[in-house]
Amino acid sequence: MLDIVRLRVLAAVARQGSVTKAARELHYSQPSVSHHLAKLEAETGAKLVQRAGRGIRLTEAGRLLADRAIEIVGRVDSATAELSAHVGLRAGRVRLAAFPSALGTFAPEAAALLTREHPALELGLTETEPPEALRMLRAGYVDVAVIFRYDDTAPEDNGIRLVHLLDDPSYLVVPEGPAGSPAASPVTAEPRGTGADGSAPPAGAEPDRAESGRAGPDRAESGRAEPDDPNGPLLAHRGARWIAGCDRCRSHLLDLCARQGFEPKISFTSDDIVAVQALVAAGMGVTALPGLALQAHRHPGVGVIEIPGSTRHIYAAVYGEPPDPPATTALLAALRTTTRAAPFPAPA
Repeated sequence: MLDIVRLRVLAAVARQGSVTKAARELHYSQPSVSHHLAKLEAETGAKLVQRAGRGIRLTEAGRLLADRAIEIVGRVDSATAELSAHVGLRAGRVRLAAFPSALGTFAPEAAALLTREHPALELGLTETEPPEALRMLRAGYVDVAVIFRYDDTAPEDNGIRLVHLLDDPSYLVVPEGPAGSPAASPVTAEPRGTGADGSAPPAGAEPDRAESGRAGPDRAESGRAEPDDPNGPLLAHRGARWIAGCDRCRSHLLDLCARQGFEPKISFTSDDIVAVQALVAAGMGVTALPGLALQAHRHPGVGVIEIPGSTRHIYAAVYGEPPDPPATTALLAALRTTTRAAPFPAPA
């Protein structure tokens, strides 16, 4: 019996005209595609591909089987979609991956909403940072990945569709001063005013940002710098020790500081927002955290100053073109409903 996975590989090679492009479409490695082709040749006893210069081309037998493979794969996919639509949300499982501060704020509310509306649907939750969440999405281990991107983040691969949820401004986190305001450092500007980044989401993102929320700690509790202040909060703390977070956050911090003309002295690295804020409160350094992280946990010994021009954009990522399976559609709806209620309450 012919293996459906190998037929899918042959169909992709026929569509794309090369092993490299087929591997990219399927999110396989090139050796994996070649291995499946070799196995399919062994199963059929026919030579299906042959070298042509630097590439390959289908033999007559390969073209014959590829035509059937495209038809078979299409029928299998159609049957799967029809069955999913028939079963609908009366049973089944949907899997969500999300980064820590999303799971500490809006994701549980979305999960609860989904469970109330569809009690027979089983929901799986995994905590992971965006790069790994996207790998899990491509591999089919999760159905939706809640991720964040900065304006300087590299575009995602083809096949990833982004649904915009909300914007999350960044804040400089410093030791709280004796009067309840951010403490001064050897080079500190007086925090005043506020600024916000209004950049558009990347191409392909949806929906209209006017329907989406914006996260952040209560403005009454935040120090704020004028957007036209040439010194700004980052430059004012250029001589401080810095605490960096995940790879994507660290890269964004380095880029922000580089734009201000300095390289931060990173003394500590941690993804744990509780540990990071404890270090700041103890006077061991300063850091930059997004609003959601401060909503998930706010140490009483820190003060925050909004960083003008630093906003991360939060999306629900799905793989492939619509229509999505009913369970995925329901999860996306729950996420959008929950995040439209932003801004969320600031931590006590």
